Amino acid sequence: MKKLLSVVLGATIASSVWANEQSFEQYVDGLKQEAREHGISEQVISAAFSDVTYKPRAVKADRNQPEKKLTLDEYIPRAVPDRKVKQAKELYEKHYETLSRIGDEYGVQPRFIVALWGVESNFGRFTGNYNVIDALSTMAYDGRREAFFRKEAMAALQILEEGHIPVEDFKGSWAGAMGQCQFMPSSFLAFAADGNGDGKKDIWQTEADVFASAANYLSESGWGDKYTWGRQVKLPQGFDTSIQGRSEEKGKYLQEWSRLGVTRYDGRPLPKLDEDIKAWLIAPDDANGRVYLVYNNYNVLMKWNRSYYFALAVSHLADRIVL
Repeated sequence: MKKLLSVVLGATIASSVWANEQSFEQYVDGLKQEAREHGISEQVISAAFSDVTYKPRAVKADRNQPEKKLTLDEYIPRAVPDRKVKQAKELYEKHYETLSRIGDEYGVQPRFIVALWGVESNFGRFTGNYNVIDALSTMAYDGRREAFFRKEAMAALQILEEGHIPVEDFKGSWAGAMGQCQFMPSSFLAFAADGNGDGKKDIWQTEADVFASAANYLSESGWGDKYTWGRQVKLPQGFDTSIQGRSEEKGKYLQEWSRLGVTRYDGRPLPKLDEDIKAWLIAPDDANGRVYLVYNNYNVLMKWNRSYYFALAVSHLADRIVL
């Protein structure tokens, strides 16, 4: 009976998601009315929604999960292959003057700006071909995270209202992530920056704006350019791995970790800094996989994307840029 009840409940939830009480067109009418209440002009509303289309592929992409979870030993070489490292180094050198200026302004090491650029969009090559309004309207209508996507739809309309990009060029991912740094619309409004002084915030085509926007996000989220992100470490035999995690109370100073027997991956002692800093022990797979001590900058990367794997891919690429 219990199993039958769970099946029935599951079917009910699925039905409520997939069979909305209103049509997509009716739902869009509601988005338009909300936009008016947010002060969006009729001209922008008309242009943004003129050919709005429900995108089943966006819903499918949201629901598709990888059948097999890769370990870090499998994931890192795929996410940061040698060819991407080579490209990152070349682009780092090519744009170094701009990167250095922006890095100094925002207090972010240029290698991390380039690494984020590479992991997010393969240096601007993959930014998505979905109309942003189509994608966000579809995801809001789907209903699984309606409040989130509805809020992002309003932010997207605000971007159009402010004239940052023409509606015909307003492209992004199936989830509405936009441009070469893949900002959601609300992140654009909060963090997008003018990196070349032309008065625009163009994260789609202008690399200086992409760099400045990424650096501004990190800076405003607590980044510190005195330190790196962390390092892979080795644990002593019998180490109590229950103390791993990124909660505030699990952070310890480096020398505390040293006293517990944690070393660099090659067995050398952890660094002794003039000013000891807090670090957190993480084992994203398990204690038998890769283990890291991470600093606050890593926690900032996790604000950008709440994936241990994403943050480690960015971190590893940033390290290899300057090797």
